[in-house]
Amino acid sequence: MLVRCELCPRECVISPGQSGDCRIRVNINGKLCAVTYGFPCSVHVDPVEKKPVYHFLPGTETLSLATVGCNLHCKNCQNWEISQQDPERSSAHAVPPDVIPKLAKEQACLSVSYTYTDPVAYYEYTLDSCRLARDAGLKNILVTAGYINEPPWRELLRVVDSARIDLKSMSDQFYQDICGGKVAPVLRALEVAREMGVEVEIVHLIIPGLNDRDEDLTALCRWIKGNLGAEIPLHFSRFFPQHKLQHIPPTPQATLERARKIAGSAGLNFVYVGNIVQNIGSDTECPQCGQMLIRRRGYSVLEQNLRNGKCPKCNTPIYGIWS
Repeated sequence: MLVRCELCPRECVISPGQSGDCRIRVNINGKLCAVTYGFPCSVHVDPVEKKPVYHFLPGTETLSLATVGCNLHCKNCQNWEISQQDPERSSAHAVPPDVIPKLAKEQACLSVSYTYTDPVAYYEYTLDSCRLARDAGLKNILVTAGYINEPPWRELLRVVDSARIDLKSMSDQFYQDICGGKVAPVLRALEVAREMGVEVEIVHLIIPGLNDRDEDLTALCRWIKGNLGAEIPLHFSRFFPQHKLQHIPPTPQATLERARKIAGSAGLNFVYVGNIVQNIGSDTECPQCGQMLIRRRGYSVLEQNLRNGKCPKCNTPIYGIWS
């Protein structure tokens, strides 16, 4: 008996004994089973700044976990060893959802992050874990490419506090050639997350020769401003040769600086730069008066001056979750 998976835009039709494109949903006797449920391949404690999320409980640590599998196949994936791995070829740990809150609190984490591969792929595990974490007073962070159908996305977002979403390009051709997907579902996922009151931050990896033209960057920034708002944090991330794009050189610092200027000209209030040694674009300043609000070095918070989520100088409310 064939089974159709309705989780993501691929909507795989799966034969008995076979898996969908993400490799972790298997048709077992006519029933769709997520075979990695409760068996993450990675469990770590990270600073939230590593996700990166800069407007969500800065300076705190988050319990981070992932199972193998992903429903995109990005040629630049930095975690391709696990995102593109088959479950039967990966080591895993038994960590059922009801263990996660206790584990997070033992490590003094205020939140749980579903990350490294994509929590959309291990959706059921993510959803059940988010529910139990929230019941235990913890917050939930999704680190995702946002490649998901709207009904399951809405259900998941009800128990999510922060969504750090990759927006890889505004071009369908880029998504098709580099990721094996399309852009429209990602744009819709961003809109829905914003609509539902989830704290949203966007990462855009700039790959030389593929999505680094001024017109590409301008289109992306204008879409964010027009559809999500000027306050949504945007992180430009430096590309390094990875996986199937090892022939492409790292993103020049000058490109990142140019991208940041374009975003500022487009009217975005909070624009950051990541994956770079030099300390450019890592601090948070008040968009109204320029007051230094959060000073960072790498993943460390050196200075935090917010008062009840507002600028201490001009009292402007700053977008984010601060306590």
